[in-house]
Amino acid sequence: MTDIEVAYAACERITKTEARNFYYGIRLLTRRRRSALCAVYALARRVDDIGDGDLPIEEKSVRLEEVRKSLAELDTSTDPVLVAVGDAAKQYPIPLGAFDELLDGVWMDIEGRRYGSFDELTDYCRCVAGSVGRLCLGVFGSKPHPDASRYADALGIALQQTNILRDIREDLMNGRVYLPQQDLDAFGVELALDEQGRLKDTDGGLSALIRHSAARAREWYADGLRLAPLLDRRSSASCLAMAGIYRQLLERINDQPSLVFDRRLSLSGREKLGVAARALSGRLS
Repeated sequence: MTDIEVAYAACERITKTEARNFYYGIRLLTRRRRSALCAVYALARRVDDIGDGDLPIEEKSVRLEEVRKSLAELDTSTDPVLVAVGDAAKQYPIPLGAFDELLDGVWMDIEGRRYGSFDELTDYCRCVAGSVGRLCLGVFGSKPHPDASRYADALGIALQQTNILRDIREDLMNGRVYLPQQDLDAFGVELALDEQGRLKDTDGGLSALIRHSAARAREWYADGLRLAPLLDRRSSASCLAMAGIYRQLLERINDQPSLVFDRRLSLSGREKLGVAARALSGRLS
C-alpha cells in the first residue's frame, strides 16, 4: 500500500469504529468519496475527542490550537489523518475553513457555555454540526444551486438538535446544558435528576419542552433535506441515510420523551440498516 492508501485505511478504521450512525450512510458512497469522507470524519472526531476528554482545560486549548495550525500545514504533515484530509482536499472542494468553526464550537463545550436563546444555540450548532454538513457537501458535490451550502448547514443543525434531545441526561451529568434558558423558563423546567438518576418531570413540563424542540428540529430537517435532490444518486443516498437515522430517532423521542429520561436512546442495527436500504432507493422513510 502507498502512504496515501495507508492514511485512508487508518481513517476508515476510525470511522467504522466510532461513527456508529454516520457509517451507515458513508458506506453508500463510491469508494473515492467514501475514503474522502472518512478522512473528514476522522479529523472531526479527533477534535470532538479533545473536547470530551479528561485533559485539563489548558491542555485542551493547546491541543485544539495544534489542530488549527496543522490545517495550514497539510502538505508537509506525516500524520495519517492529516495526510488523508490533505489528499481529499486536492480531489474535492472541501471547505477546510469549516474545521475552524468546528474547533470554535468544541471550545464552547470546553468552556461550559450555556445558551440563553435558541438563536444562541443555533450559532453553536452551526459551528459543531453545520460545519460538518458543509464539509460533507464538499465531498458529495452538488448541482449548482445558490442554497446548497445553506441546506447542508441546516441539515447539520437538525442532527445536532436531535443529539441535544437524546443526550439531555448524559449532558446534565457532565455539567452541560444545551436547552436554551428561555425555553426552560417558558416550560417551567429546572433540569435535575431524581434519586434513581432519571430526569425529573413532575408536572410534564420537560416532556412538553422536548416535543416543542422536536417540532422545531423537524423544520430544520425539512429545510436541509432540500439538499438531497441536488446530489448524485449515491451521495443522495448517503445524505438520506445519515439524516434518516437521526430523524427516526427524533420521532421516537417526540412520541415518548420519557425514553431519554434514564438512558441514551439509539436505534438498533437492524433499524439503521433499514433506513440505509430505503435511502439507497431514494426514500427517507
